Amino acid sequence: MGTGSPQIQNSLLYANRVALDMPRDFEFSRNHWAVKDVDLYRFLLRNIRPRRQRPTVFQLPDHENIEPTLVSVMMPFSVSFSTVFDSIRQAAEAAGLRCRRADDIWENAAIIQDVVSLIDRSRIVICDCTGRNSNVFYEAGIAHTLGREVILISQSDSDIPFDLRHLRYVRYLDNAEGRATLMQLLTQRMEKIVGH
Repeated sequence: MGTGSPQIQNSLLYANRVALDMPRDFEFSRNHWAVKDVDLYRFLLRNIRPRRQRPTVFQLPDHENIEPTLVSVMMPFSVSFSTVFDSIRQAAEAAGLRCRRADDIWENAAIIQDVVSLIDRSRIVICDCTGRNSNVFYEAGIAHTLGREVILISQSDSDIPFDLRHLRYVRYLDNAEGRATLMQLLTQRMEKIVGH
C-alpha cells in the first residue's frame, strides 16, 4: 500500500481468512492465483482503520446526510425564547435557509436522539447560551464534535462559558431593536457560511 496507509499484517489476514474467502491453510503457504468474491474495499475499511468508539447514549448513522439548507437552533424550551426563535427563523429564511428546533420534531422515543439527528443533518447550528442552559452546552459540544458550523448567541457575555470564549459569538438584546439587529447579523453570517 502507499505511503501513509497502514501495513496489513499476515495475522490480520489469517484471522479473517473466512471473510476473505481463504478458508484453507494451504492458501497461506503457497504462491498462487485465485479469484475471490469479496468486497476488499469494505473489508479494509472495517478492519484496517477501525471506527472510533460509537456513542451509546444516541445513535449516529454511518454516513453523514447533511441537508445543505437546514439550520437548527438549540435553545431552552421556554415560551420566553419564542420571539428570539422567530427572529432566528426569519434570518435563516432571509439567507435562503430553513430553520428547525428540536421541539418541532418527534421522530424517536428518546428526545436526545431527535436532537442529535437534527444536529447531524444540519448545515448550521445556532446555540443560544443565554441563561447557561446545560442542555444547550451539551448540544453545542455535539455540534462541534460533528464538525458543524456553530453560531453562538447570548444575551449576556457572562453566559458564554470559559471553554467557548475564544470563539466569536453574537450578543443581543431581547427587545424589538435587539432582535432586529440579531436577525441582520445572523443573516449575514449564514450567507457567508453557505456562500451567498
